[in-house]
Amino acid sequence: MIDLDISFFIQLANFIITLLVLNLLMFRPIREIIRKRSELMSDQLSKVENFTNSANSKVKDYEVALDGTRREGMDIRNDFKEQGAKEEQALLSAAGKVAAVTLKEARAEVASEKGAALKVLDGEIEAFAQKVTAKVLG
Repeated sequence: MIDLDISFFIQLANFIITLLVLNLLMFRPIREIIRKRSELMSDQLSKVENFTNSANSKVKDYEVALDGTRREGMDIRNDFKEQGAKEEQALLSAAGKVAAVTLKEARAEVASEKGAALKVLDGEIEAFAQKVTAKVLG
């Protein structure tokens, strides 16, 4: 059986005093440091979450703006293509007209040269015919 003599109470008082001193010198400051660290970590975590949310929001806004700009760029490019096609048709039409006029002039010039050559040859037909008959008849 346990004897409860005066040494038990001295040890109990010694234990309680040691516990109080340790609480004042070690446990309370450590708990305070842990509490402050916990608050700091929660503050940092909330800041990181806010920053992440803000960054995601900015990325979404950027993507929306980028999509809008791409659509606008495609519209501008399509407009330029249409304008280019119209100008190409106009240039080809004008070039076709110029080519037709040039071809008509060239045909007229060839026809006039043909007529002049026929007139010259008509005048020389008699002379050629006489030369040929002279050679054939000998």
